[in-house]
Amino acid sequence: MSASFSSRTIEALSGLVFPWVFLNLSASFIPGTIKDIFSTHGFVPGLRIVLSPSRFREVWFGRFWAYVSPNIRMNAGPLVLPLLDGRVSRGRVVEEPTGPGVGGVVLEIGPGSGLWVNLFSDRCLYEEDTSDAAAQKQQGGNTSLQKRANTARSKVTRVYGVEPNASHHAALRRSIEAAGLKDIYEIVPVGIEDLSSSSDTGRKKWEGSIEPESVDCIVSVICLCSIPDPERNIHELYKLLRPGGRWYIYEHVKCDYSWYMRLYQRGINLIWPYLIGGCELCRPTDTTLRETGPWASIDVGQPPIDNPGRTPFIPWYQCLPHRIGVFTK
Repeated sequence: MSASFSSRTIEALSGLVFPWVFLNLSASFIPGTIKDIFSTHGFVPGLRIVLSPSRFREVWFGRFWAYVSPNIRMNAGPLVLPLLDGRVSRGRVVEEPTGPGVGGVVLEIGPGSGLWVNLFSDRCLYEEDTSDAAAQKQQGGNTSLQKRANTARSKVTRVYGVEPNASHHAALRRSIEAAGLKDIYEIVPVGIEDLSSSSDTGRKKWEGSIEPESVDCIVSVICLCSIPDPERNIHELYKLLRPGGRWYIYEHVKCDYSWYMRLYQRGINLIWPYLIGGCELCRPTDTTLRETGPWASIDVGQPPIDNPGRTPFIPWYQCLPHRIGVFTK
């Protein structure tokens, strides 16, 4: 057996087995979550949480997600930062911005424990002016800041983080404070259906309101897979975006290649949502976004992390294909 064939075989097996390893890791957090609930809340209140499928899943997934988040950040970070800079085109990271970056009033969907919160900070907009940094330091003065050369982002003035899972809120607040965004980042503790005062439900679960066409940018990073009623809620978000506003996405989508991988993905999905916080593997999220309303432009493609060699080739064993890019209203 040649080395190249052997390495390709191992790579393919790793790709096919990975979802089951991830599921097993999530399940391993169940005993510790139960123990933590009883030690924190006491027996009777803890029993109520454990016996409530929705409340228990929130706490369990919160602990699991906090554990795996650093690896997700490490793997996806090289794509998400350029995306918000305006440096992603046709799924590829490019050197110079090809369109506007994030800025203004931002709606972050599913921030969880704050994995991407710091990307809305001015720290990602500016850098030290190295031309006079040394001189300023010697004179005891403050170094001046200049906008990063390879970003098209503008100042973020307000961020609404839509996170209905309360078990994430404590960690999310810590991330907000660490990023220096305490004055502009607001945690919205309700679902998408309750964001606006014109909500179809007719009930107010949140004291604030995000009005139609009031948002400059929507950012969704690996989160639309788990929202309820995706067609309806994605359209609700679309209505909040102003004309000319931009929706930045990095999401996994259903397999649309080879019948056996589509079947394999559906088989995994019989278990996946129950162990991964309601996440659905087989959602055509990119298609749903395209069809939710008229767009002035769409620049979305398959990222290179799914595309070795930067060719149109998709590995046949890819169980979680992704799409990355920008929808402009």
